[in-house]
This record gives sequence, C-alpha cells and structure tokens, in this order.
Amino acid sequence: MRARSTTTDPSNRPAGGAWFLVLPALIPILVLSVGPLLYGIALAFTDAQSGRTTSTQWTGLLNFQDLAHDGLFWESFRIGLLWAVGVTVPQFLLALGLALLLNQPLRLRWPARALAIIPWAMPEVVVGIVWRLVYHPDAGVLNETVRDLGLGDGRDWLTGLATALPAVIVVGVWAGMPQTTVALLAGLQNTPRELHEAAAIDGAGAWRRFRAVTWPALKPVALAITALNLIWNFNSFALVYVLTNGGPGGRTRLPMLFAYEEAFRYGQFGYAAAMGCVMVAVIAVCLSLFLVGRLREGGGA
Repeated sequence: MRARSTTTDPSNRPAGGAWFLVLPALIPILVLSVGPLLYGIALAFTDAQSGRTTSTQWTGLLNFQDLAHDGLFWESFRIGLLWAVGVTVPQFLLALGLALLLNQPLRLRWPARALAIIPWAMPEVVVGIVWRLVYHPDAGVLNETVRDLGLGDGRDWLTGLATALPAVIVVGVWAGMPQTTVALLAGLQNTPRELHEAAAIDGAGAWRRFRAVTWPALKPVALAITALNLIWNFNSFALVYVLTNGGPGGRTRLPMLFAYEEAFRYGQFGYAAAMGCVMVAVIAVCLSLFLVGRLREGGGA
C-alpha cells in the first residue's frame, strides 16, 4: 500500500500567525500616528507650556473648560467650516465636469489628463507662493487683467476683509480639484459602457443617461472622495499659512492655524492640544456618520 504523504498543503495551513506579516506595516503607524495622537490627548489634560522651569501639572478638564468660553477659537471653527464646505462643494462640481469631459473619446485626451493633475503634483507651499504672486496688488496677474479690461485699479485680494477668505477658497479649489477629478474619472471608467449604449438605444438623452446610469455607479466614489475632501480641507494648514497667515484680522484663521499659534507662538502646548482633541472628535463624528450611512446603504442593497 502506498504511504500517504504527510506534507501539508500551505494553502490549508491556519492563518493564526498571519499578524506577523502585517507587523512591519503596523509599527510605523503605531509610532508615527497612534503614538503622537495618544500623547497629544494626554497633553490636553495638562498645563504644558514652553520655557517652563517647573514640572508639568495635571489639570484635568481645565483646558476644555477654557476652550468652551474661547470666542476666538469658535470663530476660527466657524471659518474652518466655511472654508471646508466652500472648497469641497465647488471642488466636487468642477471635478465632476472635468472628469466627464476627460472620459470622452476626444483628441489629445491623454495630454489633457496629464495637465489636469499638475496642481496636485505641486507642493502646497509652492502653490501658495505662486498664488500670492497672482494676487499681488501691484504686479499680480489678476490686477493687471482687471486694469487691462478697464474694470478698475484692482485691489489687495489677500488683505481685504471681504475678499481674503473667498480668494483663499479659490486657491483651495484649484489645488485640490485634480485629486477629486482622478477619483471620479476612475469611477467613470468602471461604469459598463453597455449600460450607456442600452440607454441611448432606448432614446435617453445625455442628462437622463447621467442620472439613471452614470450617477448610480459613481455615487459610492463621489461620497467617499467628498468625505475625504471635507476632512482634508478642514485640517488645512500650509496653503492658508503661506497665503495669509490667518489674516487679515483673523478672517482666514482656520482651527489648525489657531492651534499652531497657541502652541508655537504663545507656547501653550496643553491648550493647543485641547484644541486638537476637539478637532479630532468632530472629524471622528463626521467620519462615523459617513461610515454608518454607507453600512446602512450596503445593508439595504
């Protein structure tokens, strides 16, 4: 009788030790993300300051109590919400139109796709410097165009109380639109062409095909990228810092800028950490609502 082989098929081996395989990927996350997050949360319950000669003391909820009555912080929070929504909504609409255009069988489509992602490839600091030159009150391209068209003498866009935030929002839309365009374009390319052809045969126009075929297939991608953009834009720092540094008069001081100033300009590390905790909590709640909605939608399907 032939002896049965005792060699075990690797595919049938238990996966109990598989966590060792992901350990190298988890270590950087724990060290660079989870660790600083936990340290920042702990710091929010202390009176940590820069340049102190005495030891840091545990203060409990004192920083959060002070923060609850800090009108400047809540004003920056309101500005942050205006900025996040004001950038994300037009960013999505413009990116959707551009993605639909780039998805068409047009000539020079590939070079156009490459040019569309150039703003995404530029560092935010470089984008901020370039747009400061565009908005320059004397030699900026925008004011030169306004003067050439006879629409006035131009204005100082980044230091005007009424124009600073809209001007910065325009830059945010321009800088972030390529990322949304790429995501939406990928979603459009995954939509079966047979559905569009069948709808066209049935006599459906362009708008009806978009509403009945394109949008249902694109909706999961659109919701995901919109949620990510809201979180990303709410946490913006470098772009606004380079453009206005929170001015004029705090009209563009986003919550992240406010926390940065408290920590590194005034040395109030514990108070700034409390601000960070509030922002993390708000983002976590928004993300949870999004995930719950997605799970309900998936369960209903």
